[in-house]
Amino acid sequence: MTRHVQADHPGQNGDGPPDRTRPELDDATVEAVGRLSEALEWVERARGALYEFHQLCGHADLTLGAAISQLEDAGHPRTAALVRGRLHGRNVLDGRWTFQIVEEYDDLYYRPFVDVDEEVRRRLTGGERHVHEARMKARERARAGRDLWGPGA
Repeated sequence: MTRHVQADHPGQNGDGPPDRTRPELDDATVEAVGRLSEALEWVERARGALYEFHQLCGHADLTLGAAISQLEDAGHPRTAALVRGRLHGRNVLDGRWTFQIVEEYDDLYYRPFVDVDEEVRRRLTGGERHVHEARMKARERARAGRDLWGPGA
């Protein structure tokens, strides 16, 4: 990765958006912090999938409840009791419903991951997010002859 940043682009003279490339930082640091942030993005995606799992299971349980009621209304109380007894309100994992799994993930993994990412950025990039991507944007827009930080295409 090159460290070239146009000296006359907005932000350096206070006349436009700030320069988010942090030109004073070495490439290895920017890449390492960027990789940590990428890992956090995957954790965020996993968290989203976990919330989707939580909602899917919750919806299935509500639908199951409706099926039990319909079986009762259709005159099948013994079958409704069988379904209720074997399925309705079951734990998804041993001793836990999905909301407990989500909470445990958030408390034991997600929040510490976010906290560490923020601390590393505070220490190494002054808290700036996406420095790696800002450099990529500046490099690609400069190569294309575009204003680095301006509006439009």
